[in-house]
Amino acid sequence: MRQIPAAMDRLREAGLRPTRQRLALARLLFDNGDRHVTAEMLHSEVMAAGVRVSLATVYNTLHQFTNVGLLREIVVEAGRSYFDTNTSTHHHFFHEANGHLSDIPGTQIEVARVPDAPEGTRIKSVDVIVRLEG
Repeated sequence: MRQIPAAMDRLREAGLRPTRQRLALARLLFDNGDRHVTAEMLHSEVMAAGVRVSLATVYNTLHQFTNVGLLREIVVEAGRSYFDTNTSTHHHFFHEANGHLSDIPGTQIEVARVPDAPEGTRIKSVDVIVRLEG
């Protein structure tokens, strides 16, 4: 019996067709533990792996993975997003000097109270980003 690679299985379970490009990106994202990547970082990695993928395809795929729950998008400033393979509820440190995003252990932040959402809306998520300098 042929073994199905983990990346292919993950994509199929999420309802995504496992194209060559999606599989290459999924392997880079998920095969080595939790990580934070930008589209540009992932594009460089996939090109170095010898897979020809446009930056637009990387962006589209990251958003597709986010929409089906495989990734979380973390917006650190206007026009700058990281994609997190750890989709559990947790928060982040953002090191402004070098642009590094890292997880804050879940037990170190407590959001005690969240305001009520305006009428006709609902709160989708609460993301805390602690910005660091130095």
